[in-house]
Amino acid sequence: MISFIVCLAIIICGYLTYGKVVDNTFAPDDRETPAVAINDGVDFVVLPQWKLFLIQLLNIAGLGPIFGAMQGAQWGPIVFLWITFGTVFAGSVHDYFAGMLSERNNGASISEVTGIYLGSTMKTIMRVFSVILLIMVGTVFAVGPAGLLVKLLTEKGVSGAFASTTVWLAIILIYYFIATFISIDAIIGKIYPLFGFCLIAMAVGVAFGLPLNGYQIPEIFSNFRNMHAAGTPIWSFMFITVACGAISGFHATQSPLMARCMKSERQGRFVFYGAMCAEGCIALVWAAAGCAIYEKTGGLSTGLAEILKGGQSVAIYDVCVKTMGSVGVILAMLGVIACPITSGDTAFRSARLTLADWLKLDQESFSNRLKLCIPVLGVGAFLGFGNTLGFLSYQVIWRYFSWSNQTLAMIVLWAGAMYLLQEKKNYWIGAVPATFMSAVSCTYFMMAPECLGLIGFFKNNTMVAYPVGLIFAAFCFFLFRKAAKKYE
Repeated sequence: MISFIVCLAIIICGYLTYGKVVDNTFAPDDRETPAVAINDGVDFVVLPQWKLFLIQLLNIAGLGPIFGAMQGAQWGPIVFLWITFGTVFAGSVHDYFAGMLSERNNGASISEVTGIYLGSTMKTIMRVFSVILLIMVGTVFAVGPAGLLVKLLTEKGVSGAFASTTVWLAIILIYYFIATFISIDAIIGKIYPLFGFCLIAMAVGVAFGLPLNGYQIPEIFSNFRNMHAAGTPIWSFMFITVACGAISGFHATQSPLMARCMKSERQGRFVFYGAMCAEGCIALVWAAAGCAIYEKTGGLSTGLAEILKGGQSVAIYDVCVKTMGSVGVILAMLGVIACPITSGDTAFRSARLTLADWLKLDQESFSNRLKLCIPVLGVGAFLGFGNTLGFLSYQVIWRYFSWSNQTLAMIVLWAGAMYLLQEKKNYWIGAVPATFMSAVSCTYFMMAPECLGLIGFFKNNTMVAYPVGLIFAAFCFFLFRKAAKKYE
């Protein structure tokens, strides 16, 4: 348990120290924010700081740091290191610059922000990339809760229409349409803080429930090896799997939502860097639960692998019951149903805003919002019902989301580094994690079964993927340094 406590302390200290370094480097000032200057009553609305933090936490988290951390725990307690240092030096930096650069550019969507600092070609790529990613996120966070609701109701003896995945999927999508269309403070501003508290309560309950129920969290120093039951390589599969608990490009699409609601730039460190640190702590707790509760066979995480076969929601429910008893059941139901839904609606909302910035459509207009909401939710419905009816695979959608998620994070970090370069500030705080994520993304693409791994020769071929990933990262860094010399 020493490793777990030390890692938790590093994340907290990271917020207090490195977070201040990042904030001071960016240098927030007293300029008028978009929420004050534009204030359209729909997307640009001033919200109090505590609401900004909780909404941002739920926007970027949902079940991401729980699902990813539980999956990542299959590699053993070595995953603690990625969650800890990824959160402090990569994920929080990424989220901070995604939010603050949006705020500095009138609340622009992340595709527009990257275009400003990386050029028009990257802007076009990011526009398409962001919309596809957001619709995929919204879809998986609709299908998952719908299926779990049916499972829970069926176990309680409920039958008929309310035991139908299709019916619940339709209900969730109708809610998504409403939440995507109306003012951000009408639903999101009111119910998100409540679910944000639930997400934190789940993590606190599990953290205290582990030792109180006799579970021992294994130490990194005595388990510094790959414990994955299937022998899946740590590099770069673990770094892609544990996304939301360390660094996630999806966060860059969500941060502009709160950038449009800040009263002062000085709220940025708490709202963006702080929310990511909180998410890292949540992920660390769930990774510890995955490592501690389930049995090991031959030094491998066989017990965790077995329970995850039943689905991630089943594993979360099991952890809550084992650590918190009947209270855990209530929190688990709130968590595994409400949390993904509250990430899904903001995903579709971000897709609408990205398209609005792209097409230059004023979102204060009722009809303009309808023009975007209908096609965005229409595509989401097609994907969702396609999975339910069996002609599209939920797992395939999720796999492509995982890789595109970290690739987006890589691009946003390079945009942040370029901003710092242009402002003649310490660009290394962005360039180093950007280079690292370039290696992660390229390596995974070279050998993952849903990417080049579709070709037998490349599948899990580390002899090819590892050097190509490093060469790609070095090339990206070379291009950046070339640009840096021009500015210097």
